[in-house]
Amino acid sequence: MKIAIVCYPTFGGSGVVATELGIALANRGHEIHFITYKQPVRLELLSNKIFFHEVHVPEYPLFHYQPYELALSSKLVDTIKLHKIDLLHVHYAIPHAYAGYMAKKMLEEEGIYVPMITTLHGTDITLVGKHPFYKPAVTFSINQSDVVTSVSESLKQGTLDTFDIKGEIEVIPNFIDAKKYSTSFTDCQRSNMATEGERIVTHISNFRKVKRIPDVVKIFSKIQLQIPSKLIMVGEGPEKEGAERLCEELGIADKVIFLGNSNEIDKILCFSDLFLLPSETESFGLAALEAMINKVPVISSNAGGIPEVNTEGVSGFLSDVGDINDMAAKAITILKNDNVLERFKLNALKEAQRFDIQKVVPLYEEVYERAYKGRFKNV
Repeated sequence: MKIAIVCYPTFGGSGVVATELGIALANRGHEIHFITYKQPVRLELLSNKIFFHEVHVPEYPLFHYQPYELALSSKLVDTIKLHKIDLLHVHYAIPHAYAGYMAKKMLEEEGIYVPMITTLHGTDITLVGKHPFYKPAVTFSINQSDVVTSVSESLKQGTLDTFDIKGEIEVIPNFIDAKKYSTSFTDCQRSNMATEGERIVTHISNFRKVKRIPDVVKIFSKIQLQIPSKLIMVGEGPEKEGAERLCEELGIADKVIFLGNSNEIDKILCFSDLFLLPSETESFGLAALEAMINKVPVISSNAGGIPEVNTEGVSGFLSDVGDINDMAAKAITILKNDNVLERFKLNALKEAQRFDIQKVVPLYEEVYERAYKGRFKNV
């Protein structure tokens, strides 16, 4: 099948999932065409099964904001016609589902019918999508999709509670490629980050307010009072500067390492002992899953889709949002004993394997097949 995938090409979870999905589909024999404004960060190699089509947005002084949706719609039309695309899969409702719908209508004028699958990932629904300025367009775009999927039961329910959705939403969870983690680094270079007697605690995110970055710092501050440890902070975003100041105020600046964005996430997780994810909400918790597949237990909030990934008392622990004392206490429970830590590490890996890409990709293929077979039902 020839499949066009539209996504954000950045470090965000939706772009990573879309890219990894496309690569996996190509490995299963499908022809994949990524359509976005730059090559996705996880798309390292193109092949005879993977293609990238860049969306160019001409600069016109007439427009205060350049019309990316219009450029994307036009690029979709051209690419679908040129490469005889069978199916369109858009990740993130804004603006991709809206642009996809416009492309579909333009193609229908020429007698070309392409089904569209829309995958909801999180803030496209929970934050941006429900803004009064965007809600009508988001609702319309979702309802005009041939199939709608969500990455968690929590996000599905949140979508149904927020929008007037006419059809079904199918849950297909995010995934991890377990094969990539079947061998360990022979040298994680742990000594570059901590001394032999220190534990390493890690947080990875885009440092937005919803990630509750100050909570990460405060939890670690309590941990290090009882257990010698270092905190590795990976990512960039508006909350980073405040986090650096808070480390100074708490007197732990020498124990916290801010790495910025990194392409060596697996290596960082290789030498990590614990992962902190105290977010206000997460549609799924992909960062937690990536930690778990690297045998890193997780201390997280119990919000959104996180409990669907991080199993209480098995792969880590869950706490109420903002309860830093409880999170710190549970973190210390895991870290203070080598045997307990090893048990949680092994459990984290086992739980993560439930989301192996080889189990999830066939669910998308089934959706694609159903949508493709039903593409003429409304003609």
